[in-house]
Amino acid sequence: MAAPAGTGSAAAVKKRAPTLYAIIGIKLLKGSLLLLLGLGVYSLSDENLPKAFREVLQLFHIDPEKKFFTDLALKIERITPANVVWVARGTLFYCLFSLVEGIGLIFRVPWAGWLAIGESVFFIPIEMYELLNAFSSSVLIILGLNILIVWYLFANRQRLFRHHH
Repeated sequence: MAAPAGTGSAAAVKKRAPTLYAIIGIKLLKGSLLLLLGLGVYSLSDENLPKAFREVLQLFHIDPEKKFFTDLALKIERITPANVVWVARGTLFYCLFSLVEGIGLIFRVPWAGWLAIGESVFFIPIEMYELLNAFSSSVLIILGLNILIVWYLFANRQRLFRHHH
């Protein structure tokens, strides 16, 4: 006679986990957005950035003579194509990290859980530092999400992930 559903370890792994699905969604969304950002930044590597900046300001009918925009234009003039490529590569590398995390979490492999925990733990002190220097509600929300991810994945790691012995 077979054991009732939900009593075996295989059944526990297949149990629905809406919070895990939300974490997977966050990781895949973040990875996808970073992929688009990285590709967009890479496409700017051959552009004349100061000219493109002026065109964006004109497109949105923004006065380029305001101090903020003149200061920003001076900083943009110092950006080299090599710097743009470097930022694009870094962004693409980090996007792959997030996408691999999300896909690993879909398949509920233990290393993906630990990877997600490690990434979230890494950013918590940085976010706390930012909050202490200048309060930002968006940083507070991201900090809360990272704490939730760490707590949930760590507390439920035995239930969520297959363990090969």
